[in-house]
Amino acid sequence: MIETRLLQYFLAVAEEQSITKAAEYLHISQPTLSKQMMDLEEHLGKQLLVRGRKKVTLTEEGSYLRGRAQEIISLMDKTESAFRENEQNITGDVYIGCGEHRSTFSIMQIIRTIQEEYPDIQFHFFSSNADAITERLDKGLLDMGFLLEPEISPRYDYQKLQLRETWGILMRKDSPLASKKEISFSDLTDLPLIMPSQTSNRNHLTTFFADEMVEPHIVSTYNLIYNAGLMVEAGMGYALCIDELINTAGNHPLVFRPLSPLLQSDVYLFTKKYQVFSKAAKLFLSRLEKNIGCL
Repeated sequence: MIETRLLQYFLAVAEEQSITKAAEYLHISQPTLSKQMMDLEEHLGKQLLVRGRKKVTLTEEGSYLRGRAQEIISLMDKTESAFRENEQNITGDVYIGCGEHRSTFSIMQIIRTIQEEYPDIQFHFFSSNADAITERLDKGLLDMGFLLEPEISPRYDYQKLQLRETWGILMRKDSPLASKKEISFSDLTDLPLIMPSQTSNRNHLTTFFADEMVEPHIVSTYNLIYNAGLMVEAGMGYALCIDELINTAGNHPLVFRPLSPLLQSDVYLFTKKYQVFSKAAKLFLSRLEKNIGCL
């Protein structure tokens, strides 16, 4: 079994790209750290490091171990934090995964009120698509996730929140469609579309296209709205996205128009089945239900 200490040493070497610099950071001698890394390689039976003259790089196996080591250390920290909770004064960490949507602001307001009462609770956000969030949830690295219209899986418990997001088109202000207040699906016929890469959202959107008997012409996908905005600004196409994620006020070169008929997505809270929550996470969930409510 690999000691947690060795994984921390390995991560330091990977970060510093130097055994000497990592040894200085860890306050141990360079020969000691070098031997520890060789012992780790011998234990696993794989070369993890390529020791160059100027820097140390990772082999393919080393890159794999770095990812797993980060997950293990994170899970250890999360577990220790849960055990350090005080009976009288709730402390600890809450780990939340979420996609990009404006509804997150309502969640942030709840967190702010909790931190005013319990300043020792720390909240950690991981923002990505559904696949990445569920992967971290499965590994115990997240307590919960907030996503739009997630694909239902028996591995999770779901609660629909009283929050909804409106879909529309992000386009350049010099686009012919920018003069319209709403964009119909037929307006998008043959136009280059930039779609979200998240499977559940993409399926949700293409279903509406099918209902309107329009075949979308998809030229690109995105998982971060900032990059989608750059694609639109560069003239690559029209991005299907959620309202209010990009501030298009003032001299901004882009503009958002909602779809017609109105297309909205529900926000879901989902957790791993039989999840054991820390006191801090339980407090957050109770405040969430009280302030936002579940359907």
